[in-house]
Amino acid sequence: MKKILFLALPALLAACGAQNKNIENADPMDYANTITADELKEHLYTFASDEFEGRNTGEPGQKKAAEYIVNEYKSQNIKSPKGMSNYYQVIPTEYFKGKLKASENVLGFIEGSEKPEEVLVISSHYDHVGVDDKGNIYNGADDGGSGPVGLLEIAEAFAQAKKDGYTPKRSILFFHITGEEKGLLGSKYYTENPVMPLENTVANLNMDMIGRIDPAHEGNDNYIYLIGSDMLSTELHELSEEVNNKYMNMDLDYKYNDENDPNRFYYRSDHYNFAKNNIPVIFYFNGVHADYHKPTDTAEKISYSALEKRTKLAFLTAWEIANRDARLVVDKAEDTVAGN
Repeated sequence: MKKILFLALPALLAACGAQNKNIENADPMDYANTITADELKEHLYTFASDEFEGRNTGEPGQKKAAEYIVNEYKSQNIKSPKGMSNYYQVIPTEYFKGKLKASENVLGFIEGSEKPEEVLVISSHYDHVGVDDKGNIYNGADDGGSGPVGLLEIAEAFAQAKKDGYTPKRSILFFHITGEEKGLLGSKYYTENPVMPLENTVANLNMDMIGRIDPAHEGNDNYIYLIGSDMLSTELHELSEEVNNKYMNMDLDYKYNDENDPNRFYYRSDHYNFAKNNIPVIFYFNGVHADYHKPTDTAEKISYSALEKRTKLAFLTAWEIANRDARLVVDKAEDTVAGN
């Protein structure tokens, strides 16, 4: 028995050591590089297939998509948030005023090692618009597909870091949102019924349409539109720029980062429900294209090299936010933002 214990001791100590590594010694690019075009493509060819019937809010295809996400989190040993019996935040039909069937936000969670009460929310909506009267399936590969598969890869990267002993200092909530296409209803429901207090939410990084190249950047897979990064926190904007300069060197396009942008993109995706609650946000967006909200938004039209780069940038930004010593400072009041 003594011999067995002696042999087991090094393994036990190694396991304990793995839980206590100094995250400052980790290279986040090691984990960013687990995000690959091939894995993103594999996810998206399933997620944006006819099997999911356009993922319309409350319909069977959306629920299949939610199950797909949950199964991925289970396979990565990513848990649901504390206090939840499963990964689903159910939104009852009454909330939709009976116009939609009950639907589900899907939540994965990694608890922080040093500041578990503080949470970074990384989000993307996974719903789309379903099937039209003629039977055309709107697969939504870019709109409602590229973001959530990117989020799955980001979660996997953080899970691998945790497995290696580098648990983020702050908690991270991986938030797959329903009802975005119906008026940002899933994120609205969450901010009215948060699983962790909104005052403890340090930032929201939101990805919606990150898999295509718009006409203004034809031939360039190394750009992304950033929206909202400086609306509430100068510090968040500066951090975002520094992370990009250090690791990715992407072309950060701020064309739509304007309160008076006629497209009003700042107000048209789920990050805005966080911004309304004085939570700093970044919205990652590839711009519009001819297949927007058409049955032709399909997986073979995605630029997987662009999707990989954008997902890596969001991950690296999240890593910095989650592991910095102090939480981001909000130095601009939300009520100064136009459109309220």
